[in-house]
Amino acid sequence: MIHVALAAAVRTLPRGAGLAYEPKFDGHRMVIVRTADDVVLQARSGRIVTSAFPDLAAAALQLPAATVLDGEVVVWHAGRTDFALVQRRAAATAARAAVLAQSLPASYAAFDVLELAGLDLRARPYERRRALLVDLLLPLGPPLQPVPMTTDPELAATWYETLPASGIEGLVVKRLDQAYPAGRRGWQKLRHTDVRDAAVVGYTGTPRRPLALVLVLPVGDETPLVSSPLTAALRAEVAAELASRTATATATATAAATPTAPAPATVTAIGLGEVPFRPLDPPLTAEVRYTSTRHPPPEVLRLRSDL
Repeated sequence: MIHVALAAAVRTLPRGAGLAYEPKFDGHRMVIVRTADDVVLQARSGRIVTSAFPDLAAAALQLPAATVLDGEVVVWHAGRTDFALVQRRAAATAARAAVLAQSLPASYAAFDVLELAGLDLRARPYERRRALLVDLLLPLGPPLQPVPMTTDPELAATWYETLPASGIEGLVVKRLDQAYPAGRRGWQKLRHTDVRDAAVVGYTGTPRRPLALVLVLPVGDETPLVSSPLTAALRAEVAAELASRTATATATATAAATPTAPAPATVTAIGLGEVPFRPLDPPLTAEVRYTSTRHPPPEVLRLRSDL
C-alpha cells in the first residue's frame, strides 16, 4: 500500500515566499501505479479500484513502466465536477463500470509524481517533482492531466473565490522545497465551509450506539448523505433522543395501532459505498459544518432540540 500525503486545514490563505497553490478538486483520491506489465489504481484507503475505472487504467498504460502518480479522479458534468457521479463510478461493478466509462468518463487530476520510470522522487523538492509531472503528462493529454499550479497568492485568492462554481472545493498549499510528506499532514488546505441547519432523516449504527447521521443539507439536490462519525457526546445525545421517541411511541400506542419501525434503507457513504441506515420520521434537526461540496462529509456540531 502506498501511503499518500495529507493536508492540515487552515482558515486563511497562507502567504509567503516559496509557496505553491493548487485547486482542490472534489473527487476521489487515487494513486496510479504503472507496473511493468499493467496498471493498478489504489484509493486513499489502500483499496484497489482498478476495475471501477477501466478508462483511467487504459489511459495509464501510456505511462512509463514503474511510474506512480498521486491525484484525484473526477467526473465532469454540466461544466463542473460532480462528486455524486464519482461515487457512482467508484461503487460500480466491473460489468457496470465498462458502461459508465462511456456515459460518465472519468478524468484524473494529477498533483504529484512519486516514482518515474523506476526512479523514486519522493525525497526530491516539490518544485522538481512538479516540473517532471508536467513534462510527463502534457504530451499525453486527457484524461490524465496535471492540476493547475501558481506561486502567485493573488491569483490563488482569485481561484479560491471563483472556482467553486466549477466544483472546486478550495486550495492546497505546498512548499516548493518540500519532499513528498507520505502519511503526514505536510500540506495545507483551505476549503469553502458553511454552518447551517440540516434535516436528520436517519442514522447508522444502533439506537443505543448511533455512529453517524443521515442528513439532507439545505442546499443542493436534497440527496441524503452520511455525516462524519459522531463524537462520544453526540452519540449519547442522539441515543437519548431515540430512546425518548421510542418511549413516547410506546406510551401512545393502542392495541389497534401499534407503532411500527420504518423499513430499513440504504445511503451512499463517502469511501464506503452503500450502507444501511435507520430512517427517522419525523426528522430531527442538527447544526452541521460542511464544505461547498460533498467531500469531506458534513460534521455534526449539535442537535437543534430547541426547534
